[in-house]
Amino acid sequence: QVQLVESGGGLVQAGDSLRLSCAASGRTFSWYVLGWFRQAPGKEREFVAAISRSGGSTLFADSVKGRFTISRDNAENTVYLQMNSLKPEDTAVYYCAADSSPILRINGYDHWGQGTQVTVSS
Repeated sequence: QVQLVESGGGLVQAGDSLRLSCAASGRTFSWYVLGWFRQAPGKEREFVAAISRSGGSTLFADSVKGRFTISRDNAENTVYLQMNSLKPEDTAVYYCAADSSPILRINGYDHWGQGTQVTVSS
């Protein structure tokens, strides 16, 4: 089992940057593929980014490719989402998720955090 707690959300202006963090409990953090998802008001939750167990491979949604990066620190049990050139359409609740499957994928995640709000004003 792993528990996930996101932080770092807030209100920013278009073009600004923000870094989200997700701290995990448990000693098996490095066993999980980690991902970020988001859900905007009135929309379904969507995949944003994922990172492999070692951190050597990443996957991004087309909508954030080139603007967002994902990284992890297995020693600190933390995964990050660096968001640059933010747009109003990036406004959403952002969720951290852990996947016990070793495959980088956009669904099938087992564990979820509570989410952190990101609001981008125009």
